[in-house]
Formats: sequence, structure tokens, C-alpha cells
Amino acid sequence: MPIVFVGHGSPMNAIEKNEFSIKWNNIGKQLPVPKLILCISAHWETEGTHITAMKNPRTIYDFYGFPEELYKINYPAPGSPERADEIKKATAETEVLLDNQWGLDHGCWSVLYHMYPKANIPVLQLSLDHTKPPEYHYNLAKQLSSLRDQKVLIIGSGNMVHNLRMIDWNDEAFDWALEFDNKLTGLIKNRDHSPLINYSSLGEAAKLSIPTNEHYLPLLYILALQEDNEQIHFFNERVTLGSISMRGVIIGGER
Repeated sequence: MPIVFVGHGSPMNAIEKNEFSIKWNNIGKQLPVPKLILCISAHWETEGTHITAMKNPRTIYDFYGFPEELYKINYPAPGSPERADEIKKATAETEVLLDNQWGLDHGCWSVLYHMYPKANIPVLQLSLDHTKPPEYHYNLAKQLSSLRDQKVLIIGSGNMVHNLRMIDWNDEAFDWALEFDNKLTGLIKNRDHSPLINYSSLGEAAKLSIPTNEHYLPLLYILALQEDNEQIHFFNERVTLGSISMRGVIIGGER
């Protein structure tokens, strides 16, 4: 299976037919049909690494102040306790805990709502251990590589540039946001993962673009799974609201 990083942006993308959601829908039609989806979302931070293991994960509305229409969306994709346990065992180098409380947060379902609107593919979420450095996440991801051969679609959902405190409602991209988005794109194209892992060394634009790293870390999971000579394809290549990069990445598969 190819691997995908999605810049998910605002929860409103779930109910809006716009350039981003239309592209997500098209990608869902173009990718090979997965047997299972494993999503690493910016919106599930934990101590330790957890994986959802319930049969029927709930739809989580982890936001407030949005239109009522958004809270009426239900994404009833099944879970898979059996596959969650298999993944736990496969990541022998890292303790992964089974979780029966979480569900699917908007970093996951707002994208899948467009990619797979029938909600008929089992979905698991893997949490982000906020106590660990970027290297931990990159190395953990490598333990998931065998899932690609099992028709598991691994999706990282966050934003390469994400600074909510500096949002510009005029929707004009800040120079530093464009600079950092372009810098990351170049490093990804060159398969130069070391500076991407050590992003804090990439200058002032990095500090402004990643004030906290929960939206950035899902990208590292996808990059870690890249194999030699796999094609790289970018989509939704735009910085919106001044400080939010919607850029997505697909690695592998024929484009």
C-alpha cells in the first residue's frame, strides 16, 4: 500500500466541498482499496503509545464553537480488536497499549469522511506519546512497515505548518510559513530525513511553523515508512489562513 500524510486543517473541511475535501475524495478513489486503515492523528496525545481496540469506535467531536451541522456527522467505521492486538505484538521494540476509550477524532474522521464516505473499512488510531522526542516516533513507525504488505493504509493526519495563534483570516500566507513549507518539501523530495526529524534546527521559520509538534509528528510516521526509490507525490499544496499548510504527501504506488 502507498502511505499518506494529510494536512487536515479546520474541522469545517468535513462539511465543506472545497479544494481540499474534493482532493481527499479523489485520492480515496485512486488508492488501492485497503483492508484496514491505521491513522496517526495530531489530536490524540497520550503518555505512552496507545492503539484503539474497540469494535465500534465512537465519533469524537474534539472542538467547540462550530456549526451544529458538524456535530451531526457520524463516521461509523468499525474497529478491529484483533488487528489492534496484532499490531501491538508486531511493535515488540515499543510498548503499545490497547485502548477502549478513545475512538476516531476529527483529525481522522474529517478526512476519511471524504476519502471513504461509506465508512465500511475498519479504522484504528495510534496515539502520539507527547513525552517522547521526534526520533521515538520515527523509529516506532519503522516497526509498522510490514503492515503495508497486508493492505493496511497508514495515514498521518496533521499539518506541516500549524500556528493557530497567528492565523490570518484574510487568508494571505505569511512569508515564514511559505519558506518553511517549501524547505520541508525540498527535504522530502531529496529523502533527507535527518533534518526533518531534527526540525528544531531549521531556523526561525521552524519555530514559528511548529510552536508545538503534535501536528508535525504524524508526518514523521509516513516518512519513516518510505522505501528506496518510491515515488513521492504532493497534493493540496497551499498555505491557508496565513499559518496553516494543507500540503499532503503520498509515497509509493503509481501516480
